[in-house]
Amino acid sequence: MLAWVRVVFGLAAVVLGSVPVVAQDLFLKPVRLIVPFAAGGPADVYARIVGQQLSEALKVPFIVDNKPGAGSIVGTAEAAKAVADGSTLLMMSNTHTTNESLVPDKPFKLMRDFVAVAPVNASDLVLVAHKSLGISTIKDLVAQAKANPGKLNYASSGNGTPYHMAGELFKAMSGTDILHVPFKGSSGARNDVMAGQVNMMFDAISTMAGIIEAKQVVALATTGKVRSAVLPDVPTMAEAGLPEYEATIWLGLMAPKGTPQPIVDRLNEEVGRILTRSEVKDAWTKQGAVPMNMTPADFTRYLEADIEKWARIVKISGAKPD
Repeated sequence: MLAWVRVVFGLAAVVLGSVPVVAQDLFLKPVRLIVPFAAGGPADVYARIVGQQLSEALKVPFIVDNKPGAGSIVGTAEAAKAVADGSTLLMMSNTHTTNESLVPDKPFKLMRDFVAVAPVNASDLVLVAHKSLGISTIKDLVAQAKANPGKLNYASSGNGTPYHMAGELFKAMSGTDILHVPFKGSSGARNDVMAGQVNMMFDAISTMAGIIEAKQVVALATTGKVRSAVLPDVPTMAEAGLPEYEATIWLGLMAPKGTPQPIVDRLNEEVGRILTRSEVKDAWTKQGAVPMNMTPADFTRYLEADIEKWARIVKISGAKPD
């Protein structure tokens, strides 16, 4: 009897002791985190923060690998071909969901070749106008645009970018005809709006806040569901008269199709923990970013809805890639 008890307790100890080892054994080699955008941009910055914290939690190196090109397509195509064993992840954004309709002949399909892991964060945009327009509200803008169809214009960082799509969504929902002026990046667009060469643009709140404070441009509305903590005096589009309007820049993690579900679930769990840490939330709030926390299934549904949303806007606008 005593020998049997010893065997039972011995087996129990082995089983209980093996639980963290099994969890740890899901990640046996370094994880390559492909960022299909240039180094130094928001996706790169947030990827490095999340990668470092995942590395500490899972006890394996997370190596950020920037692979920019063709509006995120170069790096994403490389990630799609990677071995689906948890050793490769993709930092993706709403550029990817827009590209599903904007670039239909790319060498991958997002929901066919990847699985959703976890969202990371979302950042609102702000619509600003040059002072020479003499407007201070969305109501003023819509009235002026309707009185002068095709005469006003807005800048963006390029065709198909979130800034461009935010503008086309505004046009569709407000029933206005405003000319799109694409630039080869945000800085050129921003400089021309500040100089009054272009009337307005949607831009990142974190970038534009100081310019607004210096009264170089007029802030008309932000693009999220609630007011931005960075610009608390600026109304949302919904408050300003477009109740269904929402256009944010968000980031998330995906993995090559076939990545084992236990790995996906563990990554999702750890990302969720990271997003609840006060130091992370506080730091991101100062930059205008809000943590997003969803299960893989919920994130999948979110991606599918976003693809459908921007497909409608791409079709209405006739947008083409650069």
